[in-house]
Amino acid sequence: MQSKFLHEAINEVIFDSMPGLAFIYRKDGRLAAWNKRAEKVLEYSAEEMGKAVASDFSEADSKEKVRAAFKQSLSTGHANVEHILLTKSGKRIPVFTRGRIAVVDGEEYLIGLTVDISELDSAREKIKEQMNEISRLNELLHAENIYLKDQLELSSQQFEMVGESEPIKYIRFKIKQVAPTDASVLIEGETGTGKELVARAIHKESKRKDKPFIKVNCASIPENLIESELFGHEKGAFTSAIEKQIGRFEIADGGTIFLDEIGELPMNVQPKLLHILQQGEFERIGSSKTIRTDVRIIAATNKVLEDEIKKRRFRNDLYYRLNVFPISVAPLRERKTDIPLLSEHYTKIYSDKFNKPIKAISKKSIRQMISYSWPGNVRELENVIERAIITSQNQILNVELPSKTDNTSNDLIPLEDLEKKHIISVLEKTYWKISGTGGAASLLKINPETLRSKMRKLGIKRIKI
Repeated sequence: MQSKFLHEAINEVIFDSMPGLAFIYRKDGRLAAWNKRAEKVLEYSAEEMGKAVASDFSEADSKEKVRAAFKQSLSTGHANVEHILLTKSGKRIPVFTRGRIAVVDGEEYLIGLTVDISELDSAREKIKEQMNEISRLNELLHAENIYLKDQLELSSQQFEMVGESEPIKYIRFKIKQVAPTDASVLIEGETGTGKELVARAIHKESKRKDKPFIKVNCASIPENLIESELFGHEKGAFTSAIEKQIGRFEIADGGTIFLDEIGELPMNVQPKLLHILQQGEFERIGSSKTIRTDVRIIAATNKVLEDEIKKRRFRNDLYYRLNVFPISVAPLRERKTDIPLLSEHYTKIYSDKFNKPIKAISKKSIRQMISYSWPGNVRELENVIERAIITSQNQILNVELPSKTDNTSNDLIPLEDLEKKHIISVLEKTYWKISGTGGAASLLKINPETLRSKMRKLGIKRIKI
């Protein structure tokens, strides 16, 4: 029951019309007076309110904070505290209470005004979430800036698919088929055939063209760092993790990630890549927080992945996830008609770069280049042209091909040369023994005298050292 002298000291109309909940406590902590709003919000009767102390209406975790604030008020004359009120029905209400000591008829009382800060609390959570998002975006921006330099450098290069051969027409057709989709693509082909060029063309013609294109060479990153490079890590995740790092998959969000040399990806990292392909999510090293990502994956390899699967160096399930849409890039020796076009293309690029007034390539050089097998494919052709332009002193370019050619097309080698090469190979295996058991003639299944005749005709002589 509220004390009579307090009714006389306090204007009840003003007290009950105050915003929020109003309380008056005695020095021993017992509740002396309150406004009607307090009864309504807390859901307690006047009789129940009259038996309460300052901390009775607080959630368990807030009780100690309220007691400490009460003691501080008695000591300093005032105190503020944020805490959680608990109603009779169990509803939690975040509140802010300001307490101040007042003297009435010579006795000290603590007057407390409590306001609901639920909306403020919600606003704080939103601000916290926004600050976390800003922090994440800043980290992402910092990481993207690193790759932006690479992209600016790449933008100065010409990524043009040059050629009119049937294999090139086939690739252009396949690109148009798959580019509008989000299907995973596996590009297969020998080193230097232009697999990255195909990947960039797919990205350029896709709906993701305005988003990042992130290249990762799985063979060039040390095995102990590849997981961190792809998925990122938290500070302290391992000994050398002195700061948090954003991974390539996070940077590529919304765009395309090109995993070159995918056959070199370590087995322990492959399940994590498979999870991204299946679920579109991953965790940084050292974190249990799941990060969702919307990334299109294009992979490339110069290996036969089916063989790698048999050798247990590549996961079967990952292969089928990557191989949704395979594209095979033919080696340069299978598209000889593109060699003149490619040569002109690179001559234009490097003559401009080195400020050399090259007007044309000599016909002899073109014939030689068409006859050459190009074991290094388009990349080797580009390097040969660049080197020729650097050393050229004339307006007509003469191209010097490597002296030792790895002619993989045997039809380009004269039959006589092939026969000579084969006979020498057999003679070396027999330590130049011609006749008798285990001799070269026996292995070649010809008469020893016939072999000697062929050796004289082909000019085969043993060089004694």
